Amino acid sequence: MRRRPAAALSLALALSLGIVLAVLAAAPAMAAGYRYWSFWDGSGGGRWSYASQGPSTARPADGSVQGFRFSVSEDAAADAARPRAEADFEAVCGTTAPAEGRKRVALVIDFGVPDHAPAGEAPPQDAPRTACAQLPPDATAAEALASVAKPLRYNSAALLCAISGYPKQGCGEPMADAGAAPAAPAPEDDGGPSAGLLAGIAAVAALAAAGIWQSRRRTR
Repeated sequence: MRRRPAAALSLALALSLGIVLAVLAAAPAMAAGYRYWSFWDGSGGGRWSYASQGPSTARPADGSVQGFRFSVSEDAAADAARPRAEADFEAVCGTTAPAEGRKRVALVIDFGVPDHAPAGEAPPQDAPRTACAQLPPDATAAEALASVAKPLRYNSAALLCAISGYPKQGCGEPMADAGAAPAAPAPEDDGGPSAGLLAGIAAVAALAAAGIWQSRRRTR
């Protein structure tokens, strides 16, 4: 007699799992691309890795390479476009002599391609810009950037919106797709799952938990 609740529970869990998978499968279609400045750490061999901190909190060590790239990307880390120049400290700072009490940080600033520019604007230059910043030992990446590429623009959530005045407007606008016009700006959105997606998953989890609880009551 106890098999029926167990079978019902299995069916309920299977249906719940199916709903969760359906919601997750639909997520890429709901997800928007974003036009924004991404931030990168240089690593060995001239490679780039997506920075784990924002420029206002990252404190690069002497000999570091930091990169910035303006582009349209669907995913903040996995799909973001890397700077189109190697993360090569010597190529940027090799001719800048060390100074006592100062650190050298190489910066690569890539304004991106015309197709990713906001309407009515164009990248200030085609090739990435490089600069060697000399700073106090505790300076942040944002301070390094400000020393070589003013004016910078941030929004109220401290999101980097513009480098050297580019772009003139906008900040992290969601895009319907990589080639579509931007939707209404949502600077606070970090490119993660939408509120509707998270609510749907939470509801499914609650239903599954309720099913387990009900099944246990019936088998007591």
